[in-house]
Amino acid sequence: MSSTSPDITAQISRLFVYPIKSCAGVALDESVLTETGLDLDRAWMVVDEEGEFVSQRELPRMALIRPQLKHYEVVLRAPGMLALHLTIDAVEAPARVRIWNDEVPAYDMGDIAAQWFSDFLGRKLRLVRFDPEHRRLSDPRWTGGVEAPNQFSDGYPVLVISEASLQGLNERLAAAGEQPVTMERFRPNIVLSGVEAHDEDRLDLLRIATTGGEVQLKPVKPCPRCPIPNVDPATAEVNPVVADTLQAYRKNDLLNGAVAFGMNLIVLQGADQTLRVGQAVAADWRFD
Repeated sequence: MSSTSPDITAQISRLFVYPIKSCAGVALDESVLTETGLDLDRAWMVVDEEGEFVSQRELPRMALIRPQLKHYEVVLRAPGMLALHLTIDAVEAPARVRIWNDEVPAYDMGDIAAQWFSDFLGRKLRLVRFDPEHRRLSDPRWTGGVEAPNQFSDGYPVLVISEASLQGLNERLAAAGEQPVTMERFRPNIVLSGVEAHDEDRLDLLRIATTGGEVQLKPVKPCPRCPIPNVDPATAEVNPVVADTLQAYRKNDLLNGAVAFGMNLIVLQGADQTLRVGQAVAADWRFD
C-alpha cells in the first residue's frame, strides 16, 4: 500500500453523531474520534422494562427526538414536549441492559428522563448511558481478530457511506416515480464525496491526515439494512419503498443475501484525533 499515491482521494463531506441510539443524529463540522467511534456516538440508549433496547424498528417516532450537543449537556427536543436536559457527565443508578445478543452494564439516567421518553413514545421506557469501563467488542470474525470496542452501536464503531451511493438510490427512486430520500435515513457517521457509488465497499484502509497525526479506519463489514431507512426522519412516516428498491440491486452474498448499504469501519489508529468536514481521505482498493 502506497501512502504517496493512493488509488483514491476522497473528502469528508459530512459528519454525524447519534448521541441516543435510534434517535435523530447531529450534523457536526468536526468530531473527536475515540476507539469506540465518534465522541458521544450511541452513548445513550432507550430500553424497555426488561432492559431490552428499543429502536425505530418498532417505535418510528424515535426519529422525531432531536438531540443538540452543548458544552456540558445534551438537550433533547420532540414535538409537543418540553426540552429534556441531560448533563453529559452525570448518571444515576447502575443497570444491566441488553443490545442484540450482548448483555452489558450501563447507568440509568433517572426518573425524569424515563418519564419524558415514556410520555413521548407511549410505552414505559428508561434511558441508560453506556458504562465506559466495559469493553463491548465487534465480532472478531469480521475484524480479523482486532479488538474493536463499541458503545451502543449495532456492532461497529463507525459507518461510512458515499454521496454517490445515495445518489444512485435516488436515481432509481426517481425512475420509479418516487421522491428522493436524504442521507439521514441511513445514519452514517462519515459521508464521503469524490468517489463513485459504493466505492466504500471496495476500499482497504481509509487514511486521514489530521493536525495530530494520521487516522486509520479499516472497512470490515458491509452494513446490513433493517427497515429503519423506510422511516422518514422528518415525519416518522414509514414507507417500504426504500427497502424494496434496495432489494432489487443491493443484495450481498457476504451477508447471506441481505441488503447492504454502507460499510462498517473499525479504528486502527488515531483515537483522540479530530475529524473535520473537508479533510482528505486516501485509500487503496482492497484485493481479497
